[in-house]
Amino acid sequence: MDSWLRDNPTVRNIRAAVADLNGQARGKRMPTRFAHKLTTDGSRMPMSVLNVDIWGEDIEDSPLVFASGDRDGVLMPTERGFVPMPWLANPSALLPMWMFLEDGTPFEGDPRHALKSVIDRFSEKGLRPVVATELEFYLIDDSGEDLQPPPSPRSGKRRLGGEVLSMRALDMFDDFFTELYDACEAMDIPAETAISEAGMGQYEINLVHTDDAMKAADDAWLFKLLIHGLARKHGFAASFMAKPYVEHTGTGMHTHFSILDEAGKNIFDNGGEEGTPALRHAIAGCIAAMPASMLILAPHGNSYERFTPGAHAPTGIAWAYENRTSAIRVPAGAHQARRIEHRVAGGDINPYLMLAAVLGAALVGLEDEMEAPAPITGSAYEADLPQLPTTWPDAIAAFESSELLHRILPRQLIRNFLMTKKQECQYYEELTEAERIDLYLDTV
Repeated sequence: MDSWLRDNPTVRNIRAAVADLNGQARGKRMPTRFAHKLTTDGSRMPMSVLNVDIWGEDIEDSPLVFASGDRDGVLMPTERGFVPMPWLANPSALLPMWMFLEDGTPFEGDPRHALKSVIDRFSEKGLRPVVATELEFYLIDDSGEDLQPPPSPRSGKRRLGGEVLSMRALDMFDDFFTELYDACEAMDIPAETAISEAGMGQYEINLVHTDDAMKAADDAWLFKLLIHGLARKHGFAASFMAKPYVEHTGTGMHTHFSILDEAGKNIFDNGGEEGTPALRHAIAGCIAAMPASMLILAPHGNSYERFTPGAHAPTGIAWAYENRTSAIRVPAGAHQARRIEHRVAGGDINPYLMLAAVLGAALVGLEDEMEAPAPITGSAYEADLPQLPTTWPDAIAAFESSELLHRILPRQLIRNFLMTKKQECQYYEELTEAERIDLYLDTV
């Protein structure tokens, strides 16, 4: 890791940061000359910091705070190493970290460790997930009283409607997207296709599939940090908020995954369109865990405004072949790439928790050889289907009562996340609509 700094001598300062339960970067800044201490000894930080709420406040009655003396954990660098921070004016680098106890044991409240545990269980069975993510976001001018799309630097005009797959909408912000792709290249984030989406000022960028699920989560987390910062550099906001505009489509984060065996063969591929029994077992696991994992897939108060029939977000629990109205879609295409697209998560998720929940559910389906219901045809919005939790309190209740989640996530993380969401839900009810938008616009 130190060699990266030697190869980048202009870097003047370092950020050492870890993802908390909401995916927020928490950490410290220091001059570059002290970076060697991070790579050898790590950095100490209270374990409770990974369990603060969306405002950055302690969780009331959390056992991580006063009951334990608010003890430190040890942050150590992840295998990612240093990455540049191209959105800052001064040359800077970020060192992603994760938390351990004093004896080197992983801290169970760290969402990155939760994903690592799921990946390790796949490895024990000789399996390896292949993951790709699609990240939707809005570009927003929040300088006035009301949110609106930023004016194009080229024309000075605002894009006041949705323009799906419009080249013009992309070209309006060519400088921004060109700098974004350059920054992704520098940060080793595999950003591929960019498109304009259905919402006003809404876009999507796909990250290329990888057989390293942890890197896929790292990429998504770093991408969100990057685009937030880079948009502000250009004079506007980029937001993954699930529903910034009441009248426009919400922001999702669709996840595609397949699973390779030890020989590198896709276990979902049977040479045809229907896929293998393993495909249906994995789908069944995802379906079984969907109500309980809704709190991870839609973690905030604003998240639930996205789930309305006919608004390009699933509301019923079902799967289908090549059908974007269903919660789980099996895309068409080459049989070697047969995969599952999980379409429930919003753009406001924590990528580590989201992938842990989705991949962990699929693994439980494989372990138990669960049987999936029949795939639906036609519009899922018009079918008689079991429904996803439609309110934040309902999602909290489903999460709290689930036994299945204890096969996927550490008990301590489940407890911490539940306490966090209960506290946030309580205080969210006291906010005005303007305060709610201000809360989530830059944070998630």
